[in-house]
Amino acid sequence: MSGSHDPSSPTRRAFLQRTTTTAAAAAGVFSVLSRAARADAAAPLKLGLVGCGRRGTGAVMNALDADPNVTLVAMGDLFPDQMAKAREKFAARADRVKVTDETCFTGFDAADKVAACDVDVVMLCEPPGFRPAHFQAAVEAGRHVFMEKPGAVCPAGVRSVLASAALADQKGLCVVAGTQRRHQKPYQEVIRRLQDGAVGDIVSASCYWIGDYGYYPAVLRQDGWSDVEAQIRNWNYHAWLSGDHIVEQHLHNIDVIHWVLGQNPVKCLGMGGRQQRTGPEFGHIYDHFSVEFEYPGGVLVQSLCRQMQDTEGRVNEHVVGTKGAAVPGNSIRGGRKPYTFRGDASDPYVQEHADLYAAIRSGNRITEAHALAQSTLAAVMGRMSAYTGQTVTWDFALNQSTLDLTPKNQAFGDLPQAPVAMPGVTPLV
Repeated sequence: MSGSHDPSSPTRRAFLQRTTTTAAAAAGVFSVLSRAARADAAAPLKLGLVGCGRRGTGAVMNALDADPNVTLVAMGDLFPDQMAKAREKFAARADRVKVTDETCFTGFDAADKVAACDVDVVMLCEPPGFRPAHFQAAVEAGRHVFMEKPGAVCPAGVRSVLASAALADQKGLCVVAGTQRRHQKPYQEVIRRLQDGAVGDIVSASCYWIGDYGYYPAVLRQDGWSDVEAQIRNWNYHAWLSGDHIVEQHLHNIDVIHWVLGQNPVKCLGMGGRQQRTGPEFGHIYDHFSVEFEYPGGVLVQSLCRQMQDTEGRVNEHVVGTKGAAVPGNSIRGGRKPYTFRGDASDPYVQEHADLYAAIRSGNRITEAHALAQSTLAAVMGRMSAYTGQTVTWDFALNQSTLDLTPKNQAFGDLPQAPVAMPGVTPLV
């Protein structure tokens, strides 16, 4: 298959044209709120939050900073103590946080209850393993969505997200993802030039998220916690919840490559393991990955991610063309016209919310659900290949894989710790 073109994978121009056409066609079937809001660029919007941990509360703060006419009116989380901490944190923003005891929900059905509230936007900031089901609930309720990355943790979850994304298209709903580089001016400017041929034909690329990791320290199990509760509270270190760090974190960089190339990989071959983080508190995930992705036309992309203490860090992307090279988000060297971004760049964590609200009010629809699903599946492919030692094709992952990491019993009960994957032993399914 080396160098072959997958007929099911569109060219870059066709991909971009299809995305634009889909968005334009769907804009005509907007919600009542959006149609009414077109005449008022400051129409108030009500938010509902699902997932009240660090990322969820941070996203709400970003949302409030993005727009003076949005308020948080509903919240949901699995754990009552997380809910209490979030409400305490939001006390300083009481003018904009209007939740009540009646609009705060806990338990496994909290997302459904938030989506059923009188909200315009549902914010999905829960552990990624729950995201496909929660996205479905929000879309079925007719809500616009901000959903953190990744979209899912396995092929079954990606297929669910794609189905919900199609339904969101039918309903004319806006969806913005937490792939905030797509809302970051330096990335937008450099990638626009790349897609216009600034470095000629792209022949290879690389992307990195390597270095230390202390944002989510391991959570030690406490007496009285069931297996399920212990794993959810320590969600980063269990693939059914996080997808492993190649999916949960490195997806940012993989998504940039997807954005640049405008098409999906044909296949990938990866490897990885765990050397530093070997204790039980680190679950069963790896601490390093190296994956080679092959895109249509034989374009090879090297993907490296690592979470280890006291190691050199690198978080960026690099693109090589026939006439030059570029660092997306920074500069273009060589080519028709060298370029370095020197303008002012707003905080992308705030800008992504501002862009969502502007789209809802104007009727100029924005949707990132399909792009998020595609980038997520690529990252999942990389993990699957590294875990099994096998080449994984896009077609297999999207259409044939039976891998579904969602536990069948969504309740606080027994759930054996998954073993550390071993290439050559762990099967590819």
